[in-house]
Amino acid sequence: MNWWWQSRVGEWNRTVSTRTPAGEPPEHPDEGGPVSDEQWAELLRQAESGAGDAPKEPSARARMVTARLRALDEEAAVSGRRFGRKRKPAEPWQPDGWRTGPAWQERNGRARKRRRLVGALGFVVVLGALVVVMRPSLLTDHLPGGGSVDTLPLPAETAPPTAAPADEPGVDRPTTAQPFRGSPAVRWADGAAGIEIPEARAAGGMSKDEVEQALRATRQFLVAANLDPATLRGEKPEEALDLLDPLQKGERKRLEQSLAEPGAERDPLVMFTRFDPDEVRLVGDVVKTRGRMTFEAGPAGSVEVKADYTFVYPLVRVGGDEVARTIVRRELTVALHDPEKFVATAGKLSVIRAQQNVGNTACEVDDGFLHPSFPSDGPGTSPTGPDVDPYDRREWQPDGECGTVTRT
Repeated sequence: MNWWWQSRVGEWNRTVSTRTPAGEPPEHPDEGGPVSDEQWAELLRQAESGAGDAPKEPSARARMVTARLRALDEEAAVSGRRFGRKRKPAEPWQPDGWRTGPAWQERNGRARKRRRLVGALGFVVVLGALVVVMRPSLLTDHLPGGGSVDTLPLPAETAPPTAAPADEPGVDRPTTAQPFRGSPAVRWADGAAGIEIPEARAAGGMSKDEVEQALRATRQFLVAANLDPATLRGEKPEEALDLLDPLQKGERKRLEQSLAEPGAERDPLVMFTRFDPDEVRLVGDVVKTRGRMTFEAGPAGSVEVKADYTFVYPLVRVGGDEVARTIVRRELTVALHDPEKFVATAGKLSVIRAQQNVGNTACEVDDGFLHPSFPSDGPGTSPTGPDVDPYDRREWQPDGECGTVTRT
């Protein structure tokens, strides 16, 4: 940028005075008095030698530019007065786009949209919370097994329960969309997730790894015998049978016969859960599970595992949609033996004890299948035993009793 300037020397008057005596300078030369030749010569001498504060005479170009600027200023002043306008003061210089540039506008627009979106989402959340508080069923009815306000999963069972599970609030009949509605099992784990194994440790002369192998094999057997879809459809439970020790005297053969020719004396339901596929089918693919597993040292060179689990099965008739539930509780004790001390197969389980309680099945039928009754069914065979809560895991019901379940 070019900066124009004016020299002070241009303000001086070089007219020779005839009133001032020669050799005497005027008292106030800057008030318009004449300057003598001697004074002017002295000023020039000081300017040439750099002394004093004497201004220099502007060049012809400087005087021309100065005159031109004065003419322009006078012309602008006359024009403004002529049209009655005031000159707008010049604004300080700023970079292009500093206030309304595209980048600023874009950022501001995005921020405004975000504020609007956050506000809208906040309103929806608050409204939804108010609706759920006023009518919690709008939410709970759409949860798996719905119908209960408290649907949080229960913690794993680590000790025998001291009371039966409480009734679920708002008990309604189950539906195909909510097959566990009104059941305590709505808060139980799904299928194999409910079969947790305890932390292994050495016991009975068996190492920690061998004890863990026994625990895992027991879990695998429970899943294959009570949760595998093929087993539940009445098919032969091959995987479960393969986990049992073929050297255990008579056990494998007895189970094979009970599956092939079921009867009162050879009942496969003592070990396996089976339904007649021509009669009923499962609703969905979830079976609710709850229980616990423990272990202890057996005879030297063996470890015994005890499993106590309850399974809840939602069912409908083939071609129907009315839901019923059958509840099966199993207590199974198996052992893993050291082949060097027992006649046993390494890694295979030997059955020590097995028993079951079943809620909602026909007592008088021994065909190797469970037969649930449905709410619309008429009265069946009169029960001879006491009323039983199939969800109460505190005690085992006596063998051979046929009572009435208080809930399913």
